Amino acid sequence: MSTISTHLRNFKEPTKEQLTQLFFALPPSVNGVSSASGSGHNNTGNSEKSVGAAEAELEKMEINAVLSLGVQGEEDSYAGKLYLFPPYLAFASLDRKSVRFTLPLCTIRRVERLNARAGIYALSLSLWHGMKIVVQLTSLRPTADLFCSLLRDALKVELQKGKMKAVKPFVKTCYSELLVATASAPENADEKDGGGASGKSAAAVDDGGPSSPAADSMYLGGLGLKFKFPGDPKKLREASKTKLWTNYLKTHGRNLTLLRYPQCTRLIQVGLPNRLRGEMWETLSGSLYLRFENPGYYEKILEENAGRTNTSTEEIEKDLHRSLPEYSAYQSEEGISALRRVLQAYSFKNPETGYCQAMNILAAAILIYMSEEQAFWLLEVICDRLLPGYYSPSMHGTLLDQRVFESLVQRCLPVIHDHFQEVDVQLSVASLPWFLSLFINSMPMVFAFRIIDCFFCMGPKVLFQVGLTSGTAILKINGEKLLHIQDDGQFIHLMREYFASLGDSAHPNSSDPRARAITRFQELLLVSFREFAVITDETIQSERRKYRSEIVHSIESFSKRAAIRNLRTLERFTKDQVGLIYDALFKAICIEPPPAVSLPPPSLLTTKDQAEERPETRIGLRTFRVFLSEICTWARTEKIVSNGFQQRIDREVAEHELIDRLFYFWDTSYRGALSFQDLVSGLDGVMFNDLMENIEWFFNLHDKNKDGYLTKDEVLTLSESLLFIFRHEIGDAYLGAVSRFMSNAFEYGDALLPRPEGAESDSEPPPIGHNQPYMNLATFRMVVLADEILESFFETDFSSTFRLEPVPIQDIPSSNTGILGGLWHNIASDDNRKIFNRFTDEIGKTIGKHQVYTRPAIGKYTALEEPKARESLLTPTMRRTASKSSLGSPSDVPASDASASASAPETSSSGSTLSVDKSEPTVSSATSAEFSPMPSMFHAAANAAAFMERTPFAIDDAKDDEDESDIETDVEDDGVMDEVDAFLEAHDSGLTEAERELAQDLINAEPVK
Repeated sequence: MSTISTHLRNFKEPTKEQLTQLFFALPPSVNGVSSASGSGHNNTGNSEKSVGAAEAELEKMEINAVLSLGVQGEEDSYAGKLYLFPPYLAFASLDRKSVRFTLPLCTIRRVERLNARAGIYALSLSLWHGMKIVVQLTSLRPTADLFCSLLRDALKVELQKGKMKAVKPFVKTCYSELLVATASAPENADEKDGGGASGKSAAAVDDGGPSSPAADSMYLGGLGLKFKFPGDPKKLREASKTKLWTNYLKTHGRNLTLLRYPQCTRLIQVGLPNRLRGEMWETLSGSLYLRFENPGYYEKILEENAGRTNTSTEEIEKDLHRSLPEYSAYQSEEGISALRRVLQAYSFKNPETGYCQAMNILAAAILIYMSEEQAFWLLEVICDRLLPGYYSPSMHGTLLDQRVFESLVQRCLPVIHDHFQEVDVQLSVASLPWFLSLFINSMPMVFAFRIIDCFFCMGPKVLFQVGLTSGTAILKINGEKLLHIQDDGQFIHLMREYFASLGDSAHPNSSDPRARAITRFQELLLVSFREFAVITDETIQSERRKYRSEIVHSIESFSKRAAIRNLRTLERFTKDQVGLIYDALFKAICIEPPPAVSLPPPSLLTTKDQAEERPETRIGLRTFRVFLSEICTWARTEKIVSNGFQQRIDREVAEHELIDRLFYFWDTSYRGALSFQDLVSGLDGVMFNDLMENIEWFFNLHDKNKDGYLTKDEVLTLSESLLFIFRHEIGDAYLGAVSRFMSNAFEYGDALLPRPEGAESDSEPPPIGHNQPYMNLATFRMVVLADEILESFFETDFSSTFRLEPVPIQDIPSSNTGILGGLWHNIASDDNRKIFNRFTDEIGKTIGKHQVYTRPAIGKYTALEEPKARESLLTPTMRRTASKSSLGSPSDVPASDASASASAPETSSSGSTLSVDKSEPTVSSATSAEFSPMPSMFHAAANAAAFMERTPFAIDDAKDDEDESDIETDVEDDGVMDEVDAFLEAHDSGLTEAERELAQDLINAEPVK
């Protein structure tokens, strides 16, 4: 079994629009009609089609704007850009970090134009949660009018789709609704919310009026509601954090309408409250919008694949009890079952990825704070958008970021890098689990979840900043120990010691009590966000582009060795020779990728007791033609072109029935596709043959029904195959050999046909159909050996046409996104090269220097030779009874005409064909079934599994938070925000004082009547 994937070579840098959508965490189906949940209900009929067509026609647009929150004095106004991505509206400040929001258009209740001073174009947007935001469009008037027109059209489409009705039931699943509703209803403040056994909590705080959408809600929650959350709520200051978040969510929106101002980032850096953490994770990451757009999809995919087993489900079962086993939920069947369902649902939705290393740790962690459906969509976002390639079979994303991390360590911490180089310590041995498990396996969970909070808020750069800070901290705290490390094991042990002490005081000997209160974890965050603020998203993207080719070549080399190692047998080839076959196959897959084919329903694949077959790369007929053209000289046409300016070799892939017949001949498992093992075994059956074995192999190739006989039609087809192989040879020697072969074959074949009983010996043989057994192997062998040229061909020449030669390493497409890089990529394209070649050829023809020479497949004869006269194989007795009519075609063409037709010079690039009617159709390449592979790379970092085992920490013990709800509403500010004040960044609104006053005045402006 082997899998070969070329998708890493096809990587393309995201466009500016794609980066913008990723920045705003928009679902991939934005501005499209496709959705994970399918096309919708059938009863909507033509109306749904019209809505889908209207949505597909909606345009995207961006415009300069100034954003103001509709509460006087609550927040500053910020200049930035407003983006319309139907069905979403988004905004980002000029610095792209101070303020941003992503709003589904269905949450906008009212849009009004404000009656402002002359020259000012401002809109007031009323949102679902009762907030109002004011947007001043600062572009030219025609641009502002166009933006408003597009916004109006997009809102109409949302209204037609009925999405606005879906908002109310959806927000009831969010804990923030209950949190704000409880704070807004003091008469119900004494009601407590307890975690139910189902992982959900019911709330009935008022009569369900419009101001309290959380009434009679069932908000979604994780396993922590029943099995308690990690850490001590009092030490984590849960009540203070909850109060601060409640105040923020009241004025800045929540879930679908959250506005992210600088205060939001501060609160996230302090740490999210346990009950609110799951909802905030899906809001910050954008998985909330996937869950909103695809209701019921999670349950549907589990139902459709119930009882299905495959490689991924088997691997999941092995890892279930290794997933955070110290947490009580995963010591029970309830937690294990929830984890199993989430991982299986993801593997069913993404069969190419399936299940990969460390995915169980990630899913187990987020299930503590989220329901199964929430965790499913968050896992989708993490694996596909936030950390692409981390949780794939090749782990190419992780390996690339490890190379980037080593580069950053060399730049920022040269002392550590130089020492590790000197003692040959691999930094990735310790850092790989950090990135794969988002530090969950490396430090106490209460601290790891704080880092994950920042990860969802600020992106993957947080992992690099914290990783660099860890090295810096150890260098400061245990610099002497660090520089005495001699091997990987000592480095891992030192890192574990440091992470286990994150709850200790960073300055235990200080006389200042405030300094003694600062923990090592707080210091870790301080250094990460202050000293390593220079590590930006642009820095990481630049480093990734720099090292991508190096990583891809490493993974491809590993994949090649794994594919060769996984072969059942190398046959008579050496490892080096099989490597050359792999290179030719890999190049063919790059040039002609096998088409993707949808898998049959799971019920047709397996039963509950039978696992699916492991994925294996198989190529179809089109890819096989390209592969064979790399191996076999007669399967390609090589033209040496000289035009006075250049000399080049133009190679074309040949198409002929012989190649198609060879494809199905090697398909011994009758799958309609060939695996790497099939190709190795097939080539072994032809490249090591002697004279007699080659003759037998060629006979069996054309024996369609495998009965040991060739029919007359198959003899003619075999002759066409020989003509195709000899099509580019110099002179008529081979052409004459084929002509003599045909004449001898039919003459001798007729002479050996049995006569009826009682017939005279010199009588004509009985006529037989052209699809009846006519010539056996012994007769065919004798006819071939009677011709010197054919005998030489089958003895040495035929096997020598299969050549295993080094395939030039294909360059990985450049990912340079600069202006010059993009310009050169456009100029040096294949189409432009072809245009240049045609231009130079025309000039060469004009000046008389254009020459084209077709390279022969065998090249044995270099001079023109006349074909030799045929000598009959029949004895005088047999010659009297020969039937000349058998040499004709089924249309009674005389034998002399058939011979002349076979002797005609061949000019077509696809080879000569004999004008003989066939009673049976030949194998058609157009109707051949092709199966695509399931692309999957073998684990390039399998050795890291030994270091993925999580270290138990005492601080992970879950504490009872039964008193938490009693103090949430009346707690005083206890300085919970102080720990982030030291590394807060200044936020520039981008406005002058006059522009700021104007924006504040617009808050109280009246709508245009």
